[in-house]
Amino acid sequence: MSWHIASRQFRRLILLVGTLAAVWAVGLFLFAASLPRQAPDDGITTDGIVVLTGGSERLSVGFDLLRAGKGRKLFISGVYRGVEVRELLALSSKSGNDLECCVRLGYDADDTEGNAVETARWMAEEGFTSLRLVTANYHMPRSLVEFRRALPGVTLVPHPVTPQKVRLDSWWNWPGTAELIVGEYNKYLLSVTRAALMVPRPAP
Repeated sequence: MSWHIASRQFRRLILLVGTLAAVWAVGLFLFAASLPRQAPDDGITTDGIVVLTGGSERLSVGFDLLRAGKGRKLFISGVYRGVEVRELLALSSKSGNDLECCVRLGYDADDTEGNAVETARWMAEEGFTSLRLVTANYHMPRSLVEFRRALPGVTLVPHPVTPQKVRLDSWWNWPGTAELIVGEYNKYLLSVTRAALMVPRPAP
């Protein structure tokens, strides 16, 4: 009798694990399908613009948005200490110093939650209530979760950047892209779980 009970429990465990794996896989493909392929052409102007560091393409987009008047000021979050605005302008091939007055750098963040926390501090200092969020398209879902936690009541406008090396069409055929999307999907699930169970980390 005990053997039959153990066998039945084992089958239930296998069924549960298989169901969870199937749900995870379906969620993964839905997550990948939802990633935007191009930047929006929304015509919206926000108080501030934030760029999450991680590539010169993001910086170029942020500087272009600022120069186009899409925001009054630009905040770059997650910058290495010692780096200055002029260096980032040079890195993104944006010459001239016409933007220096309106750019602020954040040096405290070392993850996406930290990006949201230090951006919230900057937004409070400036008295801003709307923000355009610039980051890679695969990183945008998780970023929105963290920024909505840290900036309740602030209007967020996502502005995804599509890195050339990230191939979203038939992404499972590209090992580098597949590894990136799977890793980002798992981090997104953790962020959603944390957002549901924990209060945001306060801005220092």
